[in-house]
Amino acid sequence: MITISLGLIIWVFVHLFPSVFSDKRQKLISRIGNNPYQGLFSILIIASLVLIVFGWRNTIPTQVYLPVEQLRMPSVLLIVASLILIVGANFPNTRLKFIFRHPQLTGVLAWAIAHLLMNGDNRSLLVFSVIGLWCMVTMFTINRRDGEWQKPEKAAGWGQEIVMGAIGVIVAAIAIYFHQYLSGIALLS
Repeated sequence: MITISLGLIIWVFVHLFPSVFSDKRQKLISRIGNNPYQGLFSILIIASLVLIVFGWRNTIPTQVYLPVEQLRMPSVLLIVASLILIVGANFPNTRLKFIFRHPQLTGVLAWAIAHLLMNGDNRSLLVFSVIGLWCMVTMFTINRRDGEWQKPEKAAGWGQEIVMGAIGVIVAAIAIYFHQYLSGIALLS
């Protein structure tokens, strides 16, 4: 659990740094340059993910609570919706961006909640509750930093929305297929 915790600490700090310490971020970028800053950010995020995944795989799970079996399918659907939100955040002018101020963070929060609904072990509780809390804190700090939400213009057509949804479903299918290689838990049997 120490390795998972260290990975989560790095993840949360690196992601909150731009929204909580925006002045320090600007000073750092002025000192080392934007590309080295982006490189350092990326290296730290990859390191945090490696620590979380290896910590996860090397921690023997202990059951903390029993998930409700009837919530399994709604949770899977919530994960698919969360991945559509995450993908949609990277498309310009989608309807999602008109509805959600933070579609990517909302998607990650939904993903974390779905995992908490489906898993009741100590490592799941740690990882997904910390990531969920990080999402909420990040949304709050960004809102505080940026002020009132200026909604983007509505998207013109549905073609981009259909492509975005299809990519989200494909990403979900890939995530389900490769889930066992990341977490050690096979979703397909």
